[in-house]
Amino acid sequence: MSLTSSDIARIAKLARMELPAAQAERMRSQLNDFFGIVEKMRAVDTTGIEPLAHPVATIQDIALRLREDRVSESNQREANQQNAPALERGLFLVPKVIE
Repeated sequence: MSLTSSDIARIAKLARMELPAAQAERMRSQLNDFFGIVEKMRAVDTTGIEPLAHPVATIQDIALRLREDRVSESNQREANQQNAPALERGLFLVPKVIE
């Protein structure tokens, strides 16, 4: 996959960024280099190889130290929402951001 200058302009517009031409060209080059690395990684045959839960598992056994899932603090919803500008049924109300 290779990005063009128009692709970079479109991405910048979606991100609401203003990129000068030189910076846009550098961004295009860096993204294309990144996609090149991804393509090299995708080309590696990984059939028969199980995914790792942790990279250290290749050299030693890993036992995850999980703690018990329990409530450690009381419900403080009202206290946390005291300075909220707008609430409804215990939820924060925010302005609509989808155009």
